[in-house]
Amino acid sequence: MKNTFGNNITFTLFGESHGEAIGVVIDGISPGLTVNEEYIADKLARRRPSSSLDTARSEADNFKILSGVFEGRTTGTPICIVIPNEDTKSTDYKKTHGLARPSHADYAAYCKYHGFEDYRGGGHFSGRITAPLVAAGALVMSALEELGISIGAHILSCGKAYDRRFEDVEADIASLKSAEFPVLEDGSRDMIEREITSAKEALTSVGGVVEAAIVGVPAGVGEPWFDSVEGMLSHALFSLGGVKGVEFGLGFAFADVRADECNDAFRVEDGKVITETNNNGGINGGITNGMPIVFSCAVKPTPSIAREQKTVNYLTGENSPISIVGRHDPAIVRRICPVIESVAAMVIADMLACRYGTDVLARGFNK
Repeated sequence: MKNTFGNNITFTLFGESHGEAIGVVIDGISPGLTVNEEYIADKLARRRPSSSLDTARSEADNFKILSGVFEGRTTGTPICIVIPNEDTKSTDYKKTHGLARPSHADYAAYCKYHGFEDYRGGGHFSGRITAPLVAAGALVMSALEELGISIGAHILSCGKAYDRRFEDVEADIASLKSAEFPVLEDGSRDMIEREITSAKEALTSVGGVVEAAIVGVPAGVGEPWFDSVEGMLSHALFSLGGVKGVEFGLGFAFADVRADECNDAFRVEDGKVITETNNNGGINGGITNGMPIVFSCAVKPTPSIAREQKTVNYLTGENSPISIVGRHDPAIVRRICPVIESVAAMVIADMLACRYGTDVLARGFNK
């Protein structure tokens, strides 16, 4: 398995949904960074279930930093963060072992690992593994904020309910940091929650779109062809099982307009080169142009639903119905927002290290 992401700063995930613990090893981080454990805990709290519209599995996420941090600062050596699993109910999965849950990785994992995979709760393919992603992202996000880089994500749509798009991106990101629910318009929360409630009552789930933005990345970051900003972000974002589409700026809407309608005109304002519009999402030729990096992720409905579905028993080779039991979210668009933010932070930190050197998080861009 390829569980490591990054070129200069690397992130390696480990653990399974119902194993003893999950975690991440981060290598290549600048020495001397302040590690704010309260900041990490806050980001993990944003990912956790918080209402009846989330899964009933409630993990405290009592993480421990086992290495790479001494007296509150990074040492420059590998950082290992471990999060124990404390609220598992593995018996829920013994009943359906061998039944391929529709849209899950059960059958694909069985084919790849010949039956030796941990099937409980999806094992290594579970959304539970996004917790260490958030912890790692929070660690680097705190350092990025010291460099003037901020990252935010909100629910753009869920079912038929919508929030507005980013407008004043920097101010919108600031507002999301204190928001209890990741939307930009006050009335959007009620509409989205009604969509999720409706899906839950119908014993199914609902998907949505998350819009994210990164502000403060200087122009000139990115390594075309194959390590472009879009390429690296997409690589990491598509590693999230719930993400089935990624677009930058106008994305697929470029297909419906002409160049004179969507080109981003350049001009100088207060001595700085900017674009009048940002349809390209802050990226030209795979390289940042100094404008906000804006992208959207299509998030599929949670595949575990209470309705009976058709499947196969891949152990016996027979067709079979399946009724999934356990604790599952009727929608993950809220809980995936801090995950997307964290993944974006990991990617940007790695790309900055490639451009400015491995001490960039501690020394900044021009030192």
